[in-house]
Amino acid sequence: MATPKKGRSASAQSKPGRSLALILIAIAALTGGMFASGHTTPRLGIDLAGGTSITLRAVAEPGQENAINKTNMDTAVEIMERRVNGLGVSESEVQTQGDKNIIVNIPKGTNSKEARDQVGTTAKLYFRPVLQREAAPGETAPTPSANPSGSSSPSPSGSGKDKAEDPAASGSPSPSASATSQGRAVTDALKADATPSASGTSKASGSPSPSGSTGAPSGALEKQYAALDCSDPKQRADAGKAAKTDQPTVACGQDGTVWSKFLLGPVDVDGTEIKKAQASLDTQGAGGWQVDMTFNSAGTKKFAATTAKLAQQTTPQNEFAIVLDDEVVSHPFVQTAISGGNAQISGNFTQEEAKSLANMLSYGALPLSFEEDSVTTVTAALGGEQLEAGLIAGAIGLALVVIYLLVYYRGLSFIAILSLLVSAALTYTLMSLLGPAIGFALNLPAVCGAIVAIGITADSFIVYFERVRDEIREGRSLRPAVERAWPRARRTILVSDFVSFLAAAVLFIVTVGKVQGFAFTLGLTTLLDVVVVFLFTKPLLTLMARRPFFANGHKWSGLDPKSLGAQPPLRRTRRPSAPIETKEA
Repeated sequence: MATPKKGRSASAQSKPGRSLALILIAIAALTGGMFASGHTTPRLGIDLAGGTSITLRAVAEPGQENAINKTNMDTAVEIMERRVNGLGVSESEVQTQGDKNIIVNIPKGTNSKEARDQVGTTAKLYFRPVLQREAAPGETAPTPSANPSGSSSPSPSGSGKDKAEDPAASGSPSPSASATSQGRAVTDALKADATPSASGTSKASGSPSPSGSTGAPSGALEKQYAALDCSDPKQRADAGKAAKTDQPTVACGQDGTVWSKFLLGPVDVDGTEIKKAQASLDTQGAGGWQVDMTFNSAGTKKFAATTAKLAQQTTPQNEFAIVLDDEVVSHPFVQTAISGGNAQISGNFTQEEAKSLANMLSYGALPLSFEEDSVTTVTAALGGEQLEAGLIAGAIGLALVVIYLLVYYRGLSFIAILSLLVSAALTYTLMSLLGPAIGFALNLPAVCGAIVAIGITADSFIVYFERVRDEIREGRSLRPAVERAWPRARRTILVSDFVSFLAAAVLFIVTVGKVQGFAFTLGLTTLLDVVVVFLFTKPLLTLMARRPFFANGHKWSGLDPKSLGAQPPLRRTRRPSAPIETKEA
């Protein structure tokens, strides 16, 4: 039985090149993927690349102070993260601070300004019926036309108004090219057989709907609407502020570059009742961009009742306003009742407009209102200085480790330094690829984690080298010493790395924000340490043990038996046997 075991051991020792080839192929593949993806450097966090840090303070509505609780704050953080990440700023950070504050860190980038605008829009989202509004530039009043159900339904005010329809319909009406950027309209796609027409005067106006669902504005509110000038930023900010959901109100909305005023009825549908909203390309109608909406069960019933009533009204009472942060972001018209819970807002959208409206519909219904307490901007120059300081600290730490290895291990330091370089290459390529893959951003704590990992990786080499030296001290030659030392060193390395990885995992779970960057980097480099030691350091030392410089114990190899104080192997000596007495013949 001893002979086969020895043969397997010799076979395993004779093929360390396979492990070396495997890890070199992995490095080549990761490097190729890094260049092929175009992401040749890791993404930098706000403290290194510069960006904006926003502090938002939660404000409860009067009489609802209990709304500021952990559940609502966590929900607000989740919605803000989705809103910002939906714009492509995946390295942003959103976290709570204390009981009432939320910190939003937006790194400098193409979409950072747009993301800040979206995060700042923190009020609830509502659907309110339009009672009266100013006409958009170039808009004409509609002429009523018969709808498919036989009741009088107006065409949109202005040719080619955008409209929302049921996605289950076989076809959708095609709006003309002269639609304004506002006034999106809603119709049931199952009944959307009529194509909008355009005629009439240039201003859409009308009295409040006689339907009790929209509510009647008071005389004071009508006077406020008449006096409202939405071109004035102060009046625009005060319009509809602290409006009650069950009362009519006034609001402003931007139609292209022009601000218009609106007189709105009570809230019919809450934004929290929107289950999903997304931008898509219309493949059945005019081929433009549209916004698909899906309501939950409660929202489906409310939306069906609202659209059924609005479809019977004349312009602009057949429109409902989508109000976010007391501002009308869109006011689509209703052509037919929509009872299926699915609707499409279609028309002359650009891709950016459709995505922006979909984001507002999907993520606009925050459980609390928030006020912007402070905005701090970190310049790229300051971030560059911090990155430079971190790199200098890392270089100093690496240099000290290399000096120690050279002085103490001499020739063995060659293997250790190569292993450190392999670990550095794997870490860099993975960080570069994880940026676009999972939104990983390298911040200052993450740099600290990488520096700490230098010591962890060097510690694994030292454990193995000392085990080999112990075997040599016991009188064994280098090649058997390398193989006998490996099982014991391997066990110690695995236990040590497991403890480090467990600490990193716990730290990542229980912390938030930048500290997670430290924990993530520490855990990643700990896993890479195991890979490097098993697939590179051990096979390379096995190969080097066959070279005369190491095998013969050169004094600069770090494995000289004399300098290590090796003792010759103990041998058994026979005791002198007692003389055998013989009898004389």
